[in-house]
Amino acid sequence: MDLTDRLNRILERVTDPAFLSSQGIGNEIACYIFDYPAEEELRVREHIQMMMSRFSTHHSQLRVSELNLFEVALAYLEKRGLLKRALEMQQSKGETAMLKALKGPMSAERIRDFIASEYQPADLDLLILSGVGSLWPMLRIHGLLNCLHTIMEQTPVVIFYPGIFDGTTLRLFGQLEAGSSQPGQKPYYRAFTLVS
Repeated sequence: MDLTDRLNRILERVTDPAFLSSQGIGNEIACYIFDYPAEEELRVREHIQMMMSRFSTHHSQLRVSELNLFEVALAYLEKRGLLKRALEMQQSKGETAMLKALKGPMSAERIRDFIASEYQPADLDLLILSGVGSLWPMLRIHGLLNCLHTIMEQTPVVIFYPGIFDGTTLRLFGQLEAGSSQPGQKPYYRAFTLVS
């Protein structure tokens, strides 16, 4: 199935009451990934905006939020008073030094906690996450996936992923395989493919 067909199936899928109530996934977390070729990023962004418009006009009873993770990270750094310092460090010491300095403040757990406090995802019917590629390598989505479930309760989350997801492994941009935090182990994702 080509990308256009897959994109056109998303809205019907995510507005289905069975999807929104997590029917048919057992006790698993309602986390879904829509993967796509990275070179189609702009097209996918446009489609997300079209979907958000459709939610407000045709599905206004649903509480849906779309968070661009890059924008979330900027808001988080700004709130902590770190954004200006990070940008100054990037200019004076380079990108590598900046990324090293942000490793602690930009942990998946801290971003998760910021999302929980600022956006209250558990109060939503659906959360859409985008901007995954823009945030790499400051935050890797596999780290966020491994801790996000603690704040979602029953809210399904859809992650738009510029790469390949085969059901167990994420390959950002179709090339970079996500590493495990533990040596000798593959990352484990409790996620489903949104549209095949």
